[in-house]
Amino acid sequence: MNRRHITDVFFRHLFSIVALFSVLALGAILLFVFAQGTMPFFVPTASSIRLVTQRIDEITVNGTFYKDHNTFIDIPKDTNFISIRFPTADGEETLDITINNKERDPEKMLSFAHNGEVKITYPESYVHTVAWPAALAALEKRVHVIIPEPPYNFGRFLTGLEWHPSRDKIFGIFPMIAGTLLASFGAILLGVPIALLCALFMSEFLPSKPASFIRAGVELLAGIPSVVYGFFGLMVIVPFVRNTFNIPSGNTLLSAIIVLALMILPTVITIAETSLRAVPLAVREASLSLGASKMQTSWRVVLPHANSGVIAGIILGISRAVGETMAVILVAGNSPQLTINPLASVRTLTSTIAMEMGYASGRHSEMLFSIGVTLFTIILILNSLILWYRRRMEQEL
Repeated sequence: MNRRHITDVFFRHLFSIVALFSVLALGAILLFVFAQGTMPFFVPTASSIRLVTQRIDEITVNGTFYKDHNTFIDIPKDTNFISIRFPTADGEETLDITINNKERDPEKMLSFAHNGEVKITYPESYVHTVAWPAALAALEKRVHVIIPEPPYNFGRFLTGLEWHPSRDKIFGIFPMIAGTLLASFGAILLGVPIALLCALFMSEFLPSKPASFIRAGVELLAGIPSVVYGFFGLMVIVPFVRNTFNIPSGNTLLSAIIVLALMILPTVITIAETSLRAVPLAVREASLSLGASKMQTSWRVVLPHANSGVIAGIILGISRAVGETMAVILVAGNSPQLTINPLASVRTLTSTIAMEMGYASGRHSEMLFSIGVTLFTIILILNSLILWYRRRMEQEL
């Protein structure tokens, strides 16, 4: 008895510690993502103007000498003038930069004065490149002037229609929000009715042995990786859509809807069928004894009694459809355009994160975290609405 008590106490404390660390780890992850995702709307990209030199061994900036400098040269943000000097074989190159801190257009913030031939380019917003021509482009001496980007407007982020992160620093995700919702709701409208009919057929009309065989197959489908569904969609559904509607490319919103509908079927069928089988036999017998047919009993009695589990399956299906990445990348076309045409190419929020996170940096990388926060919020809102609807149905019953 004493040994059993010690064992119970040990496992109780063990489970408590594991649960505590799990909650702390999850909280830390959410805190990190939310901190990274909200930072672009409150904090500028840097606290100072930064200079980066290329192929310049010795340089003097505002009277400070730097030699073999391989990192940023920081200039205070409120500086109005930058003086750059560095020696060359023919003498000394000079570059004076006047900064207008009141100007909001980054392309007009800087004015340049120099003593020799230079080439000034504007490779992207908030970056100016000054190059001293050489016989080969690879030998050009260059100075990159990087201006801090101010906090991005949150309303412009959510409602903007253009996504140009590299050159123009424009981050509008409304077309991607629309693409995500259209693909997800289309998959729900197509897949959930089919899943419910399959679950009703398996639980109410199919004999136990064939039902168990089909159930095992459905559960096997639920374990297939997303990339396999995406490859199937790319090789079968995309050509089918292209040939059926005679369009140049089958990578469309419709293809994404069909693939997502196929992906959510196993999850919704499994959970809904389990909930339907859990309905007490007495409920079915009471309905049949009142003269209802088998179909009427299944549709109007058994299904409403299992609505809690069915809605849980729908919630999981929506979460998978909204959060799906690889399959959608392969079949949706990935064009960040606002459209309701099912035969047009679209891009989802998850696709943007997956395709651009590998090379994004600075504000671009922070905005991808902001997309993750937006995606999390959308899923939270959708699930909350469905749970509220379920509670309302239970109260009415």
